[in-house]
Amino acid sequence: MDYQPVVVQRHARPAAAKHSPESRYWRQFKHPVFIKEYAPVTSIQFSPSKPHRYAVTAATRVQIYAPRTQKVTKTISRFKDVARSGNIRPDGKLVVAGDDTGLVQVFDINSRAILRTLDSHKQPVHVTKFSALAPTQVLSCSDDTTVKLWDVPSQTEVVTFHAHTDYVRSGEVSTSNPHLILTGSYDATMRLFDTRTSQCEMIMGGGDTSSAVPVEQVKMFPSGTMALSTAGPILRLWDLVAGGRCLRAFSNHQKTITSLAFDGSAGRLLTGSLDHMVKVYDISSYKVVHTMRYPAPVLCLAISPDETHIAAGMSDGTLSVRRRQPKASEGADPPFALKTGAFETFLGGTLPIIGQGRTKSKIKPKPTGDVDELRIESRRARRLKEYDRLLKGFKYSAALDSVLRKNVPPTTAFSLIQELIHRDGLQSALAGRDDVLLEPVLRLLVKHVTDPRFGEMVSDVSSLVIEMYTPVLGQSPLIDSLFMRLRKKVLAEIRFQKELVKTKGALEMIFASATLTAA
Repeated sequence: MDYQPVVVQRHARPAAAKHSPESRYWRQFKHPVFIKEYAPVTSIQFSPSKPHRYAVTAATRVQIYAPRTQKVTKTISRFKDVARSGNIRPDGKLVVAGDDTGLVQVFDINSRAILRTLDSHKQPVHVTKFSALAPTQVLSCSDDTTVKLWDVPSQTEVVTFHAHTDYVRSGEVSTSNPHLILTGSYDATMRLFDTRTSQCEMIMGGGDTSSAVPVEQVKMFPSGTMALSTAGPILRLWDLVAGGRCLRAFSNHQKTITSLAFDGSAGRLLTGSLDHMVKVYDISSYKVVHTMRYPAPVLCLAISPDETHIAAGMSDGTLSVRRRQPKASEGADPPFALKTGAFETFLGGTLPIIGQGRTKSKIKPKPTGDVDELRIESRRARRLKEYDRLLKGFKYSAALDSVLRKNVPPTTAFSLIQELIHRDGLQSALAGRDDVLLEPVLRLLVKHVTDPRFGEMVSDVSSLVIEMYTPVLGQSPLIDSLFMRLRKKVLAEIRFQKELVKTKGALEMIFASATLTAA
């Protein structure tokens, strides 16, 4: 009969905290590139059109970055004061930006020439945005409490709203209706304006003016039926169809939320805050599915339409860009292929697809023979481990020594001890040891006496070692100290188990009384 190797016992381990698929996806945005500006980065916006260049506003300039290289391709610095809210038109050809003098300017993105100057605001303009459905119109919101919609070709105001009573620091034109404008103000209200009536159609927020918190950011859903607003660390969801009813308010940040951004499908919401955190919400449940930490307070945040870049601007002037490598199946254009024609038919249809090389299969083809052919399989003999070879030669003491080394896992050591017990060879393996050979045995017992996987076996082996080596105690200080350590650990474990029994009894009483009360 062939020798049967020692079976190493596998013990159940506590399940490790695995990342959810959602978290794994957002963790793909890694290897951030940090670009240092000399002033706080106040605005970031990705162009909706490819190659999705993004505008970064900091100090007195607006810089256009290339997403692939993270390098500046254009710099617009024709501002008299601090620039605000650089925004690229959906077709990627124009840029609009405001500044702290109240001036709104429209630039050609390639030549950087000033095409239009809109000079009507009396105080800093913090919001300038193109209308998504009416590309010739620009929205501007100012600290003079006014909201204006401009016609760029004629350089005139289409409409001006004066409903707000404090700084207007956020706003946007609806992506589903070019006549609706949503704005947020430091008067603690969010308002919905209609350019057809030139009036405020809906007011959300406000309430008690003494405890009102300024509205920092507003965001309308692509459908135009819901809106989000941030005031301090609180994020609120509003139903515009139901007359501006607040559906829910929740807070997962410790400080003021400064930015809101949707992913490409508007299924996830990203929020940036002064607490250095960016949190990702699932729109279906509004639960936080992922959190990203940044080195400084986050002032602005944007995600590219193709969901490959997340850019964040911070108060210390740092621009952070995280990049995700998209999979080949994501957004890939169909490869060009020749249509079947006379020439391809003439070649027998063997013409490969243009632009695609031939790849060799890594799998070796299996040889095929006759069905009735006799095939003899060659089996390679398994090499035995060192302790198995020693056990096979009945060298029990040497086999035990081979698993007491530092690089051998305890499961292997105790599996071998179990095999020695079955062979009735443990006593002979432990006998005749001096202090040098007995030390690793005692160290193994001391280390794992409180391990629930091996506790029972350690107790049995310890009893046998004590019985065998009691007559020679006191001859080696090292062995004596190891026996004392073993005794202390056993006593400590006994005390711990007694406390666990007491706690278990107290919990059972509490649960029993709770059950009686509920009944």
